Amino acid sequence: MRLTWDWMSPVVTVPYVPTLGPVHPDALTPELFADVIDLAGTGRFLVHDKDRRWSDTKDETVLPLDIVHRPGLTLIPTLSTRGTGTLKVHLYGVPADVDQEAAELAAKLAATHGAAKARVLSFHPPGRPTSTTAGACTRVQLREFTPDRPRVAQSDAVRPLEAHPEAVRATFAEFAGTLAGDGFAFLSSRMRAAAVGPVLVAVAGSRVIGAIGPMETLPDPVGRTRLLPQYFGVLPDHRGHGHGRALWRAAMHWGHTRGADYQLLQTEIGGPSDTLCRSEGLTDLGLVRTATV
Repeated sequence: MRLTWDWMSPVVTVPYVPTLGPVHPDALTPELFADVIDLAGTGRFLVHDKDRRWSDTKDETVLPLDIVHRPGLTLIPTLSTRGTGTLKVHLYGVPADVDQEAAELAAKLAATHGAAKARVLSFHPPGRPTSTTAGACTRVQLREFTPDRPRVAQSDAVRPLEAHPEAVRATFAEFAGTLAGDGFAFLSSRMRAAAVGPVLVAVAGSRVIGAIGPMETLPDPVGRTRLLPQYFGVLPDHRGHGHGRALWRAAMHWGHTRGADYQLLQTEIGGPSDTLCRSEGLTDLGLVRTATV
């Protein structure tokens, strides 16, 4: 199926593409949507897909035959079979007018494909959440490393994990277990397989108390270099002392010195990462609301 861009472009209020997530505004093109649809069901990755570093096959796929497309509204459903299965409907339109239609489509397709979870993702212009964006809501934020923008200073308190003595490195497993819900248990398993880039850590008392990584870059759809998203966390007992900001700034320094043009982040509204990134002057590209059906 080919999308009519004149119908769709007025309602794409956030640069977010099904199965890819946030993209740079300059990379948001009808061709990108077409490429995602063309690969539906093949298990193949686009060369610029950030998820290709985690797997050999693409799990989430668009369901082309179930796309709803008309002037002012496009609903693009995707299916992931990981775990118990997740059906998402990406709603490009005015959510207040078509929430019910999107929810009904998500419920119907989840039942058809045996997916245990059904969700509707809607998109809202930059700004504060309102009653129409209540619920599970994230903010898409952009940090650009332009030549005229000063580099973020590197903190001496943050170094790659591998630069520390073995006794310190051994504490990463305990750190990862404590923050397993933030993805660090998965990251730790990938690190043991030597399958990821470096992880930057903060240390106190010869123990890892904060980390951000893996640090990796990848060309985007228009050839610019993107610093890929990282897992990012500080142990609860060590929060509020500047470790998170030091880690984040070290990650930005790493990306800038290695030729990255930008980084995109998706942060939970009002959460520590959201507050940190907003205080660091990132550009707000809009809100993504996820509603469970």
